[in-house]
Amino acid sequence: MTGAHASPLGTLAGIVGAAQVLTEPSDLAAYQSDGRGAGGGAPIAVVRPNDADQVSALVRLAAEAGIRLVVAGGRTGLAGASLAADGIPCVLVSLERLAGLIEIDPANRTATVDAGVRLSALNAAAAEHGLFFPIDLGADPAIGGMIASNTGGARLLRYGDVRANLLSVEVVRSDAEGSRIPLGAPLRKNNTGLDLKQLLVGGCGSTGIVTRATVALHPLPAARLTALLALDDPRAALPLLLALERDFGSWLSAFEGMSEAAIRAATDHVPGLQLPFGSPPPYAVLIELSAGAAFDENLLEERLAAALEPFMSGAAASIRDAAIDRRDRLWALRHAIPEGLRANGTVVACDIALRRGDVMAFRERMAGLLARHAPGLVPHDFGHIGDGGLHYNLVWPRANGTPDPALLESARMLIFDTVVEEFGGSFSAEHGIGPRNIASYRRFVPGAVRRLAGEIQDIMAPVSSGRVDFGTTGEGTE
Repeated sequence: MTGAHASPLGTLAGIVGAAQVLTEPSDLAAYQSDGRGAGGGAPIAVVRPNDADQVSALVRLAAEAGIRLVVAGGRTGLAGASLAADGIPCVLVSLERLAGLIEIDPANRTATVDAGVRLSALNAAAAEHGLFFPIDLGADPAIGGMIASNTGGARLLRYGDVRANLLSVEVVRSDAEGSRIPLGAPLRKNNTGLDLKQLLVGGCGSTGIVTRATVALHPLPAARLTALLALDDPRAALPLLLALERDFGSWLSAFEGMSEAAIRAATDHVPGLQLPFGSPPPYAVLIELSAGAAFDENLLEERLAAALEPFMSGAAASIRDAAIDRRDRLWALRHAIPEGLRANGTVVACDIALRRGDVMAFRERMAGLLARHAPGLVPHDFGHIGDGGLHYNLVWPRANGTPDPALLESARMLIFDTVVEEFGGSFSAEHGIGPRNIASYRRFVPGAVRRLAGEIQDIMAPVSSGRVDFGTTGEGTE
């Protein structure tokens, strides 16, 4: 929300209480970084409402006084969307205290929660009923931010993203009244017109502030098995994926790919992390199978061994080695990769999506382009290749000194140009559109689409001064 600069801190205190208006630099510092650790600008103040009425009152005040509001959830996002912008006065609204309600309905398998509730808190409450919210992340985001950025995660292959699991939301509109309206209903079937709650999903706060939501829950798997498969040729991943989907159907809950460089970065820099093979293979795939109580791990392991046997023997064998685990030890390797990359050097992080059949062709194409245009940058790619998601990250090794920022940005745009223009993919698979992606949004999204999005934002946020392209909140992690 934008307008003439004003700072009625006393009025803010009258809404949320003086203790919940933070203005000291030491207090504001905690709100100037997100999941990537990057710094944002300093807001005039941070206000921390504890209910939707206070959020509504803050929006009304902002409309009256011409204050720009930036909304933050758990600040685990990777697009800079929950941070204040440099040089633009604003008040940051943190929803961290809007976390009092976690209401589990086991008969309907739903949870109604306040927007500031953390994913871990929701799952702890749901687990008491044998249920969980299946959006799997390495971070612990707030539910409101997950909705705003349409978080995906490692198990999207089976369960879908937040959009697929959202039943209803309560939103505070950015109008002069700070109107609170419900969108959707806590029903799995509700065909009563346009599904307006979806206007909030992936909008990064540009269409309103989510204050409460009802989400679908799923039964906790009674049997779960993971396997790490070492491949000599990354191109073998696609036929393996298709075979496992044919053999296991919805039992296949995750299919993650990891390049040799990404694996090596994790094992070299994360203490205690062990690779079950002698050395990193050219490519590895982490798969997860999960099923209900009618099946156990012994049966899953037997069936998995039978399904993998054609890929492990004979002249056409593509799996050089395999390790199976009934716990989460193999997942530790996958989750350690981002930390390993940061320890390795300066990271150029790109969260992209392709058609599944194009993932390996894209990797080969980019390797050639980068060798010619940015030879000092080393690809360390990994990600959710079962759904076409790929964290195509580059690392400038520390031993090479300080990189040229212009080189890093040109390499990033080379990746985006290639994925969008040559492969028809997306420059943002699941991280959302914040300050770090807004230039690409304007570059790659057709003008007619952006104008339509702006018209929708004008309806939902009529008192905003100018259209917000996107970017006021967001949650996610690699």
